[in-house]
Amino acid sequence: MSLLVVKLKNCVLDVLTASYPEHSFSIDQITVNETKAEFEGEYTVVLFPFVKLLKCKPDEIGNLLGTQLQTQFSEFVAHYQLVSGFLNISIQDRFLINYLQSSFLQAPVLPSSNKRVMIEYSSPNTNKPLHFGHLRNNFLGAAMANILKTQGHAVVKANLINDRGIHICKSMIAWMRYANNATPASTGIKGDHLVGDYYVKFNDVYKEEVAQLTASGMEATLAEKQAPILLAAQALLLKWEQGDADTRALWKQMNDWVYEGFKDTYERLGISFDQYYYESNTYLLGKAIIEEGLQKGVLFKKEDNSVWIDLTNDGLDQKLLLRGDGTAVYITQDIGTAKLKYDEHQLNQSIYVIADEQNYHMQVLKLILSKLGEPCADGIFHLSYGMVELPSGRMKSREGTVVDADDMIEEMIALAQKQTEEAGKTSGFTAAELSTLYKQIGLGALKFYLLRVDPKKKMIFDPKESIDLHGYTATFIQYAHARICSILRKEGIAYDAPQLNKEAVLSLGQLAKAEKQVVLLLEQFDGLIAAAANEYNPSLVANYCFQLAQAFNTFYDAHSIAHADTEAQKQFRLYLIIQTAYTLKRGMLLLGIEVPSRM
Repeated sequence: MSLLVVKLKNCVLDVLTASYPEHSFSIDQITVNETKAEFEGEYTVVLFPFVKLLKCKPDEIGNLLGTQLQTQFSEFVAHYQLVSGFLNISIQDRFLINYLQSSFLQAPVLPSSNKRVMIEYSSPNTNKPLHFGHLRNNFLGAAMANILKTQGHAVVKANLINDRGIHICKSMIAWMRYANNATPASTGIKGDHLVGDYYVKFNDVYKEEVAQLTASGMEATLAEKQAPILLAAQALLLKWEQGDADTRALWKQMNDWVYEGFKDTYERLGISFDQYYYESNTYLLGKAIIEEGLQKGVLFKKEDNSVWIDLTNDGLDQKLLLRGDGTAVYITQDIGTAKLKYDEHQLNQSIYVIADEQNYHMQVLKLILSKLGEPCADGIFHLSYGMVELPSGRMKSREGTVVDADDMIEEMIALAQKQTEEAGKTSGFTAAELSTLYKQIGLGALKFYLLRVDPKKKMIFDPKESIDLHGYTATFIQYAHARICSILRKEGIAYDAPQLNKEAVLSLGQLAKAEKQVVLLLEQFDGLIAAAANEYNPSLVANYCFQLAQAFNTFYDAHSIAHADTEAQKQFRLYLIIQTAYTLKRGMLLLGIEVPSRM
């Protein structure tokens, strides 16, 4: 919440308490909104909640409040206006001028917090490269880690690598049969892409075999279970879990190829982690916990020896935890990982960044851990997000229709280059500077577009729209920042250590409407970040940065800095734009986006 809003609420509370001593009031009863653009004022106090309590008309309460606020807090409240049960408050220009000067380039003070938080994101499978569907996940996880750190929490960024299971064995069996010992070195293909090619190959062969079996008279559902290549993959999984040396050696070799590929992609995306977990390690811990659950009677076995939990009394269904042959399923390792993370870090909260397709899975995981008496259950939070599609529709890995993350990175950088060159904005840059600029613009556009939407909503990503200089984009915000840096260069002012005339600024008497709007937005920043942390919603930061860039453009289009009417006005405007650039940079970096000083 904005500090100005908090201050105004407290002022209103003081007036109400003094004026109506027979009643008790709390800060939560007071609603303050931003004043609508068509009315005078900056903030609006909603009067209707007090009408019934005080048995007074809204205008009577409003006039009393407005008069007393203007009298008792004259350094803060300039004047008021009553409009149909709403009290519009105008803030003193002097108060805003003093605020800007006192907060100028001040490093944020982190709240005190003993909260230990782990945020798990990315979580790729080692049978394919990172694809476009991973990008929203990675950007959400990284942004939320940054945002939560601003609240003083001890944050651990974790990546659970899904490095075992039937999907991994599908790539392995296809490589064994069709690769002729191909390696990344021998083919020149990036390791994660090479392994992913054989995952697609498996699916192609599988579909052919199912078609052959059904053509020979086998029922379709049985054919899908009896396809020879699927049976071979299942046998390979069993050998892996039994520790077969040759199987484990091939598994390690192919995973190592993939890890090298992941490392390169993460570096290009600016994504990092503090800790890695591997399903191949945690599934055994999960199996041990399941065995304990059987002994406690929380779980049960079916005739085929598979292990289940009955959640029907909780409005769910029965959930498989171990197959009849003893091999683990996906939730087996999730149980083990949840306990391991808690035991290692004594977490207050464990955040899982996982698509909304897994809402049920996460609900079941938390419930199972609770029934098993594991303390980690209480801190589990699912940061659920909607899937991302391209204009062409949904993507599927097994069918090879997915857009790889690497390809999307290249496309966005190429779009940035094309747009910059067509605008004739390349003069004065070295080749190395242009390469950096194209990456900043391209990746900034990609990250911002995927973060600007509330995580809970599904979305369609349009590459060309994402980089529009005049749209709701990172490019628009980056250009505003670069524009400010250009102004400062012309004025001979160092961005990071400006020499300004404080006394001149404090002598300024009045603000233009556009100036005031920028200051009001600047004041809201820290409260906005706190809201984004509380709501697990980086889109609040994205929207704020866009609004601030818009407000700066509106101000600068209307008011000159170099030719200001007075020195006090000029110095204030320099303060204003430097603080704007500083805040834009802080906000965008929380989203993992760099802002260039030249564009």
